[in-house]
Amino acid sequence: MKKTAVWTLAFVLAVVGFTGCKSAAVSKTDEILTWLPQGAMGVFVIDAHRAMNTEFVDKSIKENKEYAKYQEFIKETGIDPQRDIYTVGIALMSETGEDGKPTAKPAAAINVAYKKDVLLAKLKEKATDVIEQAYNGVTIYGVKDKDDEKPMFGAFFDDTHILFGTETTIKALIDVAQKKAGNVTKSEVLAPLMKTVNKGALLWSAISIPKELAAEAQKSPMTADLEAITALQLYFDYKDKALQFEIKGIGGDAAKNKKLADTLNGFKALGSMAGGEKPEIGELINSVEISSAPDNIKIYANLPEALLTKLSKTAQATVEEKMAAAKGEEKKEEKKEEIKK
Repeated sequence: MKKTAVWTLAFVLAVVGFTGCKSAAVSKTDEILTWLPQGAMGVFVIDAHRAMNTEFVDKSIKENKEYAKYQEFIKETGIDPQRDIYTVGIALMSETGEDGKPTAKPAAAINVAYKKDVLLAKLKEKATDVIEQAYNGVTIYGVKDKDDEKPMFGAFFDDTHILFGTETTIKALIDVAQKKAGNVTKSEVLAPLMKTVNKGALLWSAISIPKELAAEAQKSPMTADLEAITALQLYFDYKDKALQFEIKGIGGDAAKNKKLADTLNGFKALGSMAGGEKPEIGELINSVEISSAPDNIKIYANLPEALLTKLSKTAQATVEEKMAAAKGEEKKEEKKEEIKK
């Protein structure tokens, strides 16, 4: 098992509330922003508690073929994913990669009620070489990936917050939590974007696009029209038994934005034709609306629950088909090995 998968497991366990602790850890989604570093180039905020308790998600959990395992998970660990996880905040931080170019790395703060001893024991059960080090009086735990020299880290900061990231980004989170560094609400770049995004949604995001990335976009005819977009706002919400989402690219001018919208509508038309074999895919594509304004381009969709159910079944069937095909290939390889012997 790759080591990043181990920390991914730990992260997911934290996100779903790896806890038997019943003390409330409720916080408004705005409050999680005070845990994210000021230098972030983008943020994602998830109202996980509300998301997990929407009618559609609740129904999906209980009607899933693996629901018995889900119940067993709760029985064995005392975890109820729909009860114990509240808010997740993720900051995109810029780090210099091995090639000398900036790359985006996550810094996550999770508001959750949990038992440290239980989660830590589970982590050490899955990984035999957990790294422990102290930073400003906080123990951070890292696990290396065989394919990556840099480990991912997690920290149990207090009774209701778990932090997750690279060695650099998790230290930045700790600095913010200890009031030794500013938080993202003070960001000159992101603060204006966060004021106008739909923060009442289940998931929302505000991202500033680095000039370097915009310059790269200009080099290709396929993405040149994106060069004028300087920021993104997006949200996903669930209302009136439908999933709503909006992605807004900010920047450009009326002419450039109209040209980009026309290009995307062209791709939409092609996609709609390609989805003919599966009507639900065509219905999904046709539900998407693309429009432009003098200072932005917007992609919006309102997807009814009935369509979401059909898409979910299609996705599940596709996964099962691929898993069956993979097992078939494994058996063929085993037979080849037996013949060789």
